[in-house]
Amino acid sequence: MLVLPMRRAGSGPGVGPRGGVGAGDVGPGYRKVTAMATSADLLTDAFGRVREAVHDAVAGLTAAQLNHRPEGRLNSITWLVWHLTRIQDDHVAGVAGTEQVWTSAGWADRFGLPLPPESHGYGHTSAQVDSVRVAEGGLLTGYYDAVHDATLRYVATLTDSDLDRVVDTRWDPPVTLAVRLMSVIADDLQHAGQAAFLRGLGT
Repeated sequence: MLVLPMRRAGSGPGVGPRGGVGAGDVGPGYRKVTAMATSADLLTDAFGRVREAVHDAVAGLTAAQLNHRPEGRLNSITWLVWHLTRIQDDHVAGVAGTEQVWTSAGWADRFGLPLPPESHGYGHTSAQVDSVRVAEGGLLTGYYDAVHDATLRYVATLTDSDLDRVVDTRWDPPVTLAVRLMSVIADDLQHAGQAAFLRGLGT
């Protein structure tokens, strides 16, 4: 069994209860939140929380701990963080009309995975999940931070009226920009929570 170190309560960003809008500094473990006047502000804050969760899940773990698959068949922390980052990269680039950071900034080459560059985890077989491995956690957080920065640059350009734009007509009802971005945030937080669970499980 691998023992995964847990963070002490209140010892890192985003650990513990969060202050409300305009709460400011309210004590150890609380996240400083400024007033959010626009939808862009709200999205920026939400994606910031994802970044905190990703860093908290990965921080201080060895490659063996990150790559470990409980029971030899469940997703690893590495795969979960890589997958959520790939989906955010794919979806944000799609609505922004830009190339994904994965390819444009050389992250596909840095990871060197035996997968096609367009792969992001959906439909992966167990063997493909097992192939997603890293030598150190900084590769995972580095890629996430690059995607996070690209995401915030795009979000900063949005106005409230932009959020009603239809970005995907394959669904009924069609998917708007607001729904697509909120879906990314929800998916990110779900997978980051799974990674945090594995960290605490210690197996």
